[in-house]
Amino acid sequence: MPDNSLKLIVLARDQGPRVQDAWAELSAFLDDAEGVEVVAAAVTEDLVDPPPEADLVVVLGGDGAILRACRQLAATQRPILGVNLGRLGFLAELSLDEFRDTLPAICDRQYRVIEHLMFECQHESSSGQTETIIGLNEVALSAGASLTMLDVQLQIDGEDVTTFSGDGVIISSPVGSTAHSLSAGGPILRQDLQAFVVTPMNPHTLSNRPLVDRADRRYTLTMDEAPEGVTLVVDGQVRRPFAAGDAIHVARSELTFQLARIPGHSYYSALRNKLGWSGQVRAVSYTHLRAHETRHDLVCRL
Repeated sequence: MPDNSLKLIVLARDQGPRVQDAWAELSAFLDDAEGVEVVAAAVTEDLVDPPPEADLVVVLGGDGAILRACRQLAATQRPILGVNLGRLGFLAELSLDEFRDTLPAICDRQYRVIEHLMFECQHESSSGQTETIIGLNEVALSAGASLTMLDVQLQIDGEDVTTFSGDGVIISSPVGSTAHSLSAGGPILRQDLQAFVVTPMNPHTLSNRPLVDRADRRYTLTMDEAPEGVTLVVDGQVRRPFAAGDAIHVARSELTFQLARIPGHSYYSALRNKLGWSGQVRAVSYTHLRAHETRHDLVCRL
């Protein structure tokens, strides 16, 4: 294999037929492709730790598969290229056919690697134990199975900000702004911004609105009372029970998520395609039509 060959790691951990059938098809294609070397493939087991050196990590699935891959790579982040076999796919942009069609350009390194903010979520329990979880999308403190209203205190850099009363609070990265935070009414942020979004879930006070602040700040969530069932959720995949006296600290991670984008694909093109931003029909008033008709008649007479 030539030294300048494109070295790939392929992740296809979902055992569903959609992903496994796609992997069987892609594996045969890559075996015959020139200028490509698959240095590792994780299909039935997790990727070895540390993973081998590679130019790209190709993830088959949806955004959830990319979130798992990002967390699994941990301190050994590699540029990730997602092949979308799910539904929306804000991060996994390419279809399987598009990946095959663009592979020659990818082998020629015709792609950009864009670094995105990741975070560290530190769960400090009332017993003194601390767990740190690396994430990409969001941290959510949710009422969950408690089925009751929560009063969640927010501090930023140690300063009291407000108490959110409702179903919980989401602290989201820009990448995660199109996930859970968006469904809760939060804003869409450009993915390469250095900021966090704090979004209340179903707030019981109309003045509680999403808050955007810098990524170099430390965000803390606490509760004086936490009924059984309240849950800390990171990236929709890691879940921990949350009790009164616990604290959640969210801060920028030294790690960055590296997303590979090929020409013709951008953040706004993804938003247009995934959210159906086709625009609205321009409304033309009756007055405007009459004015245009009058000018037309005048020109004809001249």
